[in-house]
Amino acid sequence: MPMNIRKGFRFVPYEAPEQSTFDKLFEIFQELITHTSGDFDEAIDWLRELDKEYELTDDDYTIEDFIEELKAKGYIREEFEDGGGETGEDGEEGKGAGNGAISITAKMERIIRQRALDQIFGKLKRSGSGNHKTGKSGQGDEHTGDFREYRYGDGLEHISMTESLKNAQVNHGIGSFRLSEEDLVVEDTQYKAQMSTILMIDISHSMILYGEDRITPAKKVAMALSELITTRYPKDTLDILVFGNDAWPISIKELPYLKVGPYHTNTVAGLQLAMDMLRRKRNTNKQIFMITDGKPSCLRMPDGTYYKNSVGLDDYIVEKCYNMARQARKMHVPITTFMIAQDPYLMKFIREFTEANKGKAFFTGLKGLGEMIFEDYESNRRKKLR
Repeated sequence: MPMNIRKGFRFVPYEAPEQSTFDKLFEIFQELITHTSGDFDEAIDWLRELDKEYELTDDDYTIEDFIEELKAKGYIREEFEDGGGETGEDGEEGKGAGNGAISITAKMERIIRQRALDQIFGKLKRSGSGNHKTGKSGQGDEHTGDFREYRYGDGLEHISMTESLKNAQVNHGIGSFRLSEEDLVVEDTQYKAQMSTILMIDISHSMILYGEDRITPAKKVAMALSELITTRYPKDTLDILVFGNDAWPISIKELPYLKVGPYHTNTVAGLQLAMDMLRRKRNTNKQIFMITDGKPSCLRMPDGTYYKNSVGLDDYIVEKCYNMARQARKMHVPITTFMIAQDPYLMKFIREFTEANKGKAFFTGLKGLGEMIFEDYESNRRKKLR
């Protein structure tokens, strides 16, 4: 008798892949070092507290062993005040005999940016071909997945031989097979848009008020966006600036260490600097992304003093913001505002600001901020913003 073979699927409980103690601690450490703005000592203090509560280590592998392995792998370094080199492995609690200061290395900074990219970009829904294109078809450098008839001047590399041979067979039959110009089919392509983006990050004190950490998600988005552009769109440019009482540019290298200061919100200064930076860019497509809680409260006056008003929305400051939005519109620079507060009067201001610029606004909490910015960046690359 034939054997009774059962077919189907067998479901078993999920078992996480085996990780070494270092790998487990390293995952947590990357998150902690981001939240502490690169402060190694504070991150390790948090890690020790988590270890006490959840028993992350044992006698065979301690937090001190983890610190030494971080050093050995080149993720951290220990420096002396006199500029000396790293200590040996005889230190206590991560510090050598010379009590050198421990900081993260460029290698660790790069890993943090890559992790931010994976966290945010990995959540986006992947579409098919033609995901990063303009709306203009023609002799570009990116396939659309669509076909059209051959036109004089089309490159041979764009001819789809499979579709062309199929046309020849249909049109002429197998007995008298021949391939004519009318049979040729070309896979359509589209131009990739080169984009110059300025990312503005609000670092005023309100970004950490009311028990909500708004600066860490903003920082993660900036790190992820910078990693995406430098690795996948090298022809694009991304410049990052922060604004509090004043505005100033920061480098990608500085992002892990970004902190909120005891500042008011000088949105006008941030927009002025952003447009000055964009005037020097040669790309046709230019845009500004602004992450803020939406309440401008400061202006720098011509004599160098500051005009500040944190009570409600000051009409004088607000009108200056509208003027900057209109100036950006004349420069064909759309401003996309990512509003991370939900106050109705602030949302009303952002709507009017957006209308003055003819840009876009997203009213969102911290959840999904990265995905929104990425999707908007990708969609803007598909078209000419003029």
